[in-house]
Amino acid sequence: MRVSLKSTNSSIPLIILLIVVTVILCLSFLASLTFGVADIHWQDLPKAFTAFDGSTSHLIITTIRLPRAIIALLVGAGLGMAGSLMQGITRNPLADPSILGINSGAVLAVVVTTFVLNEPSLNILAIFAFLGATISSIAVYFFASLSKNGLSPLSLTLAGSAITVFCSSLTSGILILNQRTLDEIRFWLAGSIAGRDIELIKQILPYFVIGLILALILARQITILSLGEETAKGLGQNTLLIKIGAMIAVILLAGASVSLAGPIGFIGLIMPHLVRLLVGNDYRWILPFSMLGGAILLLNADIVSRLILKPQEVPVGLILPILGAPFFIYLIQGKIKK
Repeated sequence: MRVSLKSTNSSIPLIILLIVVTVILCLSFLASLTFGVADIHWQDLPKAFTAFDGSTSHLIITTIRLPRAIIALLVGAGLGMAGSLMQGITRNPLADPSILGINSGAVLAVVVTTFVLNEPSLNILAIFAFLGATISSIAVYFFASLSKNGLSPLSLTLAGSAITVFCSSLTSGILILNQRTLDEIRFWLAGSIAGRDIELIKQILPYFVIGLILALILARQITILSLGEETAKGLGQNTLLIKIGAMIAVILLAGASVSLAGPIGFIGLIMPHLVRLLVGNDYRWILPFSMLGGAILLLNADIVSRLILKPQEVPVGLILPILGAPFFIYLIQGKIKK
């Protein structure tokens, strides 16, 4: 049996499309450095890095907007790629990183940490958020593997739903009983990339890098697995090993994303579908395009979050559902190809 892994859209040179998307990402990154509550002239951007003079505009660019833009890039890229991985290994068009309980596990860990440690720093919250996301993902994977049919898309989805409900219930209970905890982490719970610094980025960056590399290494195998379990086994693929590797990549990417920005949704759900419309079903193309597309989406959503109620800012996690909810409804109606 021979399976073709060529893109369905051969009429469009995908390498050219990749370059175009990369250019759009660069422009979005520059726009993130320029637009916001404080007006920054575009001519100040190069000067802030080549001829820093300590002015207000230069300080805003280098200490506030640059870390924020880098985090938006990393988190968007991580969630976009993690969503593609989840949909590929589960063959579920509605799958995203939250199916592993990553968001709920991270939120529970942050809430417990804030409850125990009065006003912990963002660095401490990031560490515990990543640990919570990792532990909940491992729990989902463990309980899903106990199914008599083994680790299947259905058992994974059911286990993920159960862990999510469990973690969410504990989180709600703590927040209801302790108003101080709710007040301290309310902004983080909404999903935000504001107020982070370069040191926090350096702390989390290795997880992103390892996750991205692992995902790209598994791209061809995930393409075969997405055709069906039996087909993949018939072609000599070790499906269990592929799933474990992909799950590790998802945990690293989504766990690091949640630890930096809180529970931001819809990127992992939306981006893989939009990318498949452009490049077909080959994950060697889906993964890099989802990475770039997720970064573009979050960068521009963050710009909107700064300007929509200027001079106040809205957490970016509240902007994305406005874009994602209509798409989610459209997807449920079965109008987007799987």
